[in-house]
Order: sequence, then C-alpha cells, then structure tokens
Amino acid sequence: MITGFLLRALDRRISIAIGIILAIAVLVPASNLLLPADSAFRIPTYIMSMLGKYLAYALLALALDLVWGYCGILSLGHAAFFALGGYAMGMYLMRQIGTRGVYGHPVLPDFMVFLNWKELPWFWHGFDMFWFAALMVLVVPGLLAFVFGWFAFRSRVNGVYLSIITQAMTYALLLAFFRNDMGFGGNNGLTDFKDILGFSVQADGTRAVLFAMTAVMLALSLLIASGIVNSKFGKVLVGVRDAESRVRFLGFRVENIKLFTFVVSAMMAGIAGALFVPQVGIINPGEFSPANSIEVVVWTAVGGRGTLIGPIIGALLVNGGKSYFTGAFPEFWLFALGGLFIAVTLFFPKGIVGTVQYYLVGRREKRVARAAGAAQQPGNDSAVAQQAAE
Repeated sequence: MITGFLLRALDRRISIAIGIILAIAVLVPASNLLLPADSAFRIPTYIMSMLGKYLAYALLALALDLVWGYCGILSLGHAAFFALGGYAMGMYLMRQIGTRGVYGHPVLPDFMVFLNWKELPWFWHGFDMFWFAALMVLVVPGLLAFVFGWFAFRSRVNGVYLSIITQAMTYALLLAFFRNDMGFGGNNGLTDFKDILGFSVQADGTRAVLFAMTAVMLALSLLIASGIVNSKFGKVLVGVRDAESRVRFLGFRVENIKLFTFVVSAMMAGIAGALFVPQVGIINPGEFSPANSIEVVVWTAVGGRGTLIGPIIGALLVNGGKSYFTGAFPEFWLFALGGLFIAVTLFFPKGIVGTVQYYLVGRREKRVARAAGAAQQPGNDSAVAQQAAE
C-alpha cells in the first residue's frame, strides 16, 4: 500500500521538486555553518531565517491548494489554522523560559505575571513537553477544521458563502485572541523565546536545523499531497471540484470527501505555523488577520492553483517581492500586490506553472496531430514511426 502510494506520488515533476527542496535543505544550512564569514557564498543567518519563513509560507500555500485547487473550496480562513499551529508551538517555547523571564516566575509566563494571574490556566498544562505541543500543532487546527467542516459541508454551503464563513471564522478568532483574559498574551502575543529542545533559538546551529526541518516538512507535505491527488480518491476530489452534483448522484458522500481534505489541509497549515514561530520569534493575533488568508490566495493564484508546485513557487516569489518592495517602496507594496493579482487573473488565469503546463500540452498535441496527418499520406511510414517515437 505504501509502495503504491509513493509510486503514484512521485511522478517526474514532483520528484524533481522534492529533490530541489531537499537539496536546499542541505546546501543552505551548510553554507551558513561551514563557510567562513567573509565568503561570498556564505548565506548569513538572518537571510537563512527569512528563507525559512518563506518555506513555511510555501507550505501554507500548498495546504490551501489542496482544498482550493483540487476540491474547489476557496478558504479565506487558512490563516486561522496557521496561527493556531503557531500558538501551540509558541506556548511550548514560553514554558521553556522558566525563571529567565523578566519577572523570574518559574511557571507563569511574564504576561500572566503582569496581568496578576495566580495560576497557570488548564489549557497551558502539558505544553512544557515538546511531544505534547507537537501533537497539539496537528490536533487543534484539525479539530477546528473538522467541527467547522462537519456543519458547513453537511449544510451544503458552497461557493462565496463558504468563503465568507471561513473569513468570519478567522476574524472571530482574531478578536478573541486580542483579549487579555483569553490567556494567550493579548495584543502582544507570545515572544521572547529562549530555547527549543534545550537549544538556544538564537544560535546559528539551531536556526540551521529549523530551516532544514521546514524544507523537509515542505517536501514531505508535497509528497503526501501528490499521493492524495494522484490516487483514486484524488480523481473523485477533482470531480467534486468540477461537477459536485454529478459526483453526489453517483453515490459518493461528497461531504465526507470535503471534510477529509479540509482537515488534512488544516493540519498542514498548522505545521507551517509551528515552523514559522521559532524562526520569526513571535506569534500574535495579527496572524489571524483575514488579510493574511487573502494573501495566501494570491500566492496560490500567482503560482498556479491545482498544480501543487505552483503555490510553492508563488509563495516564494511574492514574499521575496514583498521583502524588496516594503524596503524600497513601502507605500506602493499593497498596490503592487493588488496589481499582480489582477494581472494574473486577467492574463494568466492558470498561474505561472499552470500556463507553462498548458503551453507544453499544446505543443505535444500539435506534434501528435502532425504525426496523425502524416500517417494519412502514403509512403510516410518511416517518418510516422520516427515522430511517434519522439
């Protein structure tokens, strides 16, 4: 079963993409740790951390592509799953501070001491253990997606109405996490992290491992997503996207198909958030912002939804452009982002990767058509055989 899953997942495109990602996972940390500081080929630590953040965003875009590109669910609330995974990791990192905080309390984080909390809330228990926090990174976003999807998909909420509800969900969480009495740091969120698994989060070696782990998780998630969409289940998934009523009339439980895909996508987004937090050094309610979810849609559309690789490329390109424009022309960045989305929608509706694939398929079809035309002419057997071989 596992062998068949891997064979379906590892087609030529996906194999090349995974190989490139794994090569980056090795080469970038090696450049940072092994080359001398004055080497032109050495990647500084801050650049490596920034690239790690981009890879976490790429994993988030991949998660969205699984539900939007292959199931037709335009979620404007994936920032919620991303932020919940980030908060789960942030809670673990806060528990590791201990007496090194500003107030020196052995159990309570600084913001709780400042707000005059007397004891640790029940939902913070267990986050002093890494395995528990890692489990919550998957369980909390997955549980929210399951509950939300259970009611939404069985009520047959579709299209723009579903998108609006997902946006309302993340906005409600934004307002809730801003409250100081929620126990998550309020407006300031969680920050001032010290250690992860006993290693300083500021050390170059730790940063290198975090970058490598982000790249490896991106490659693994790409493998899983490819295995899903290239399976028999994936064919039904595309059928739900293109003709939901027909799939339903054929006897499939469409709501269960959507629910499974939505939960898997939410877990991927949670992992992205968990990898994002220790590299950035903070998690606050701003990560729940609906604008963040809309940006993820832009990354996916630019790269090419329904391609798996496209959203990864889109996330890297758009965020790289964002880093440049916000430094060089900060007042024009939002206009550039909006203009990019409009241009892609009008002129490249399939995105970068989708457009390239469409062009290559068109060339292949023309070549086959020429071979078929040549076959109708007498005396061209050798030429037809040669074109067919090509």
